[in-house]
Amino acid sequence: MKKIIFPILFLLILTAYKSVEQPDYIDITELRKLYSSGDSSKWPAAALHESIDKKAFQDIGVLSAVPYPEYNPYSKEKEALGKILFFDPRLSTSGQIACASCHNPELGWTDNLTRSFGHDRQTGKRNSMTILNSAYAKTLFWDGRASSLEDQAQFPIGDPLEMNEKLTIAVDKIAKVKGYNSLFQAAFGDKKVSLQRIQYAIATFERSINSPKSKFDQFVSGKSEAYTDSQVKGLHLFRTKAQCINCHNTPYFSDNQFHNDGQTLFGTKNEDFGRYNVTKDVKDIGKFRTPTLREVGNTRPWMHHGHFPSLLDVVELYNGGNPSPVQKKYLGTARDSLIPKVDPMLKKLDLSKDEITDLLAFIETLSTPTRRIMIPEMPK
Repeated sequence: MKKIIFPILFLLILTAYKSVEQPDYIDITELRKLYSSGDSSKWPAAALHESIDKKAFQDIGVLSAVPYPEYNPYSKEKEALGKILFFDPRLSTSGQIACASCHNPELGWTDNLTRSFGHDRQTGKRNSMTILNSAYAKTLFWDGRASSLEDQAQFPIGDPLEMNEKLTIAVDKIAKVKGYNSLFQAAFGDKKVSLQRIQYAIATFERSINSPKSKFDQFVSGKSEAYTDSQVKGLHLFRTKAQCINCHNTPYFSDNQFHNDGQTLFGTKNEDFGRYNVTKDVKDIGKFRTPTLREVGNTRPWMHHGHFPSLLDVVELYNGGNPSPVQKKYLGTARDSLIPKVDPMLKKLDLSKDEITDLLAFIETLSTPTRRIMIPEMPK
């Protein structure tokens, strides 16, 4: 009898161990069925870090209608004026740099440069973020210094590294262009030109720059054949083992929060304290706004410093837990308190080569073909 009992006990223990140590296996056919059901409540549970507020968490999905603030409602006339202002280089000191200089519609509404250049070919400090789907952003810029698209619109004009123009002079220059009279009249009811109206018009145009339905949107809305098996597995990995969902959640694929992902580059010539530069709170050192992953395939290079030329580089960094070297030489010095602390969510993922391939296959489905737009003729 003992000879029979011991093997049975061993099998029971082994089974219990596997149930604890290994995630439940779900067949690829079942995964495809669940994720393309059109009902996210049927999806497998997302593997969320303990720091995530489960009640406030919003999963990925299809974007809702574009939100417009009550103080700046949409009108096609305001959008048309904003589009022209967005492409007008006369807002800059040199008359050569426009908003579109760093946000080119044929380059994913960015410039595909490591860091953008501005006035007198000066190089900026950070990679240019895309304005695609920026209507869904809660704050703007990598450090969140702008609280809205309206607020954001004024920063590049006055920045000495970008357009390098005094705001009052920029407004005066636009007011002197007779061709703008009818455009401001149509958008605001009279031809008065003001900084606020310029900001409101540009913001209205930027809210119109949104992605068409991606392959991801089609798949989760019921088009089950839109994904390959690799892409289905990649979606599941994104929400589970790969841990991407912790920061890249909501239909915008960004939690609109700030995180230190180990890319402060502390002690180097490219050191950037990110959010801390705005708040002056040491807890914010090295934190940057989570960028959207929608259209990420069109917005190379990546990270706030633009040092990552491929998405594989980015995934490999996170797979390794974003190792950030401890700056021992600064311990006990005046900079001791400024040594950045990496977000506790970051850890080694141990993704296999095949899993990385699947994850990248999924991420690629968040991007859509680049669309050309008609460049407006400048008023005279």
